[in-house]
Amino acid sequence: MLMVWTVITGVAYPLAVTGLAKLLFPVQANGSLITGNHGEPLGSALIGQAFSDPKYFWGRPSATSPYPYNAGASSGSNLGPTNPALVESVKARIEALQMADPDNRLPIPVDLITSSASGLDPHISLAAAFYQTNRVAKARKMPIHTLHALINANTEPRQWFILGEPRVNVLRLNMAMDGKTR
Repeated sequence: MLMVWTVITGVAYPLAVTGLAKLLFPVQANGSLITGNHGEPLGSALIGQAFSDPKYFWGRPSATSPYPYNAGASSGSNLGPTNPALVESVKARIEALQMADPDNRLPIPVDLITSSASGLDPHISLAAAFYQTNRVAKARKMPIHTLHALINANTEPRQWFILGEPRVNVLRLNMAMDGKTR
């Protein structure tokens, strides 16, 4: 019986589930990859990437280690709101955003200074995207209205029209600015 159940639960069932997933949801089963104009993978729509160049939109900070957006180490920081380490990291992120765009007097959206529960969030709020337009426009020498149009074109609606808030996938937005996605 041990061998029979080992084959059923350890081989047959995983193969069946994987086969069904690839048949019914081929994009998701293969990592929800975002591909470029020539079919080359640029990243996943489900895992954020670190962008630090001023000409790109920046995503939520990542709490993973030893490097940001490490999918093998998905986790939040587990720091409470009164933890001095969290307070210091938020202050440092606020300072970095202000240094990157000293003319920006808008309130900084919370998703630009705090990490998500997984540490891998690929999305930012519309407020976070619009907050960054001044910096990106200066770095790229682009009109702000062009960036606003790109943000609007890359805005994803609420899930099933009721869950969450409209959001922007940072990788898709940055690749659209570079003209690298179809």
